[in-house]
Amino acid sequence: MSNEVFIGAATALVTPFNDDGVDFETFGQIIDFQINNGIDALLVCGTTGEASTMPDEEHIATIKYVVEKTAKRVPVIAGTGSNDTGHAVYLSKKARQVGADAILSVTPYYNKTTQNGLYEHFKLIASSIDIPMILYNVPTRTGLNIDPKTVQSLSKIENIVGLKECNLLQAANVISYVHDDFAVYSGNDTEVLQLMAIGGKGVISVASNVIPNDVSNMVKSWLREDMKTARELYYKILPFAESLFVEVNPVPVKKAMSYIGFDCGKCRMPLVDMLPANEDKLAAAARKYGLL
Repeated sequence: MSNEVFIGAATALVTPFNDDGVDFETFGQIIDFQINNGIDALLVCGTTGEASTMPDEEHIATIKYVVEKTAKRVPVIAGTGSNDTGHAVYLSKKARQVGADAILSVTPYYNKTTQNGLYEHFKLIASSIDIPMILYNVPTRTGLNIDPKTVQSLSKIENIVGLKECNLLQAANVISYVHDDFAVYSGNDTEVLQLMAIGGKGVISVASNVIPNDVSNMVKSWLREDMKTARELYYKILPFAESLFVEVNPVPVKKAMSYIGFDCGKCRMPLVDMLPANEDKLAAAARKYGLL
């Protein structure tokens, strides 16, 4: 088994919806747009994809569609996390059955657990599949942090091969504890180069839904040690990336997709339309970037 699902930039895909459910026609166009603009992997049914609002049947059908549409051009990572370990195992097995190349599994939210509970939770999920698994640490959403020593223990499990890390404060400790083949990715568009400077291997990006070429080129420039180009792109991207979080993700990014010609529909409740003042801020950042 390869120890790295990808090195570089992956997109945490939005899920376009219409009145009937997932808008697969638009989704197919988005997938081609991503791959044609240099993205190294695609994450389907993550936070940005609104997986928490998707019934299991729709969730698995969406993963299956992305796998088939991608057709092995880049790896497809399926979000299959849950705060119910049994449900996470079920989704992970189904994702494997429909052809996902890897899974992303978030820390249990709401009911939470201890660090030992986290270890046992992720260990059981990993043991249920024979494809790579990437951990997802986003304590601002889940209220639960994976401690660096817990990541170290989990990294010794053969098919737990990486971490999407949104807690930059502990990233250096995580990277120092894990083996070289364990990939740590930035989960924040505003902290990509910071993480890569201390040993990170890329980003799982929200901004790349809208600007995949620039995000991809920024990361690739850093990897080939063209620091000047990487920094120039980072400072170009930064204000727009920040504007995508003027309200909770993925509300702004789905709106921003409309600026480049992709009607992704509304977010599902409980997410609602942006406040007009915040929409103005997003539009101003997009205009400055040259998207409008």
